[in-house]
Amino acid sequence: MKRISLVIAAFIISFNTLALERVGRLGIGFSNTVNDNIPSLSIKVQRSTTFAYGAIFGVNTADNGGWHGGIRLYRNIFDEPYLTFYAVGAAVLLNNKNPGQDSDSGFQGDLGFGTEFSFQGVDSIGFSTEFGIRFENIDEFEVTTMGEHFITAGFHFYL
Repeated sequence: MKRISLVIAAFIISFNTLALERVGRLGIGFSNTVNDNIPSLSIKVQRSTTFAYGAIFGVNTADNGGWHGGIRLYRNIFDEPYLTFYAVGAAVLLNNKNPGQDSDSGFQGDLGFGTEFSFQGVDSIGFSTEFGIRFENIDEFEVTTMGEHFITAGFHFYL
């Protein structure tokens, strides 16, 4: 029985050492979670094992373009090796240009859950997926569901 306990303890210790340590690291990348078809530059900083924050910014100078900028807050729920489950909240200011008219301004807010995963051996790259509820107000107030896959939800390279 002692041998089985030692084997299990050794497995758990080795399993925990596989968890990624990103506390204090800056992630630079992109996110297309804003509902205006303008890709965003994104930064993310893991402040502790349970909390991270980030910012996004996107701009399009075309006649029918616009800009957006906002903040994102992350609360880690639990970690697995190469995988973190989190709750996310976002607040974004939006501005859409309309040729020949005044531009429209508004906001977008997101509340949801997501996961960031990496591949073994490529620890500095994180891919995200997210789902939840989106609140948007430009012309009228809308509430929609959101589901962002890893190609649109985010990609960060951690320094």
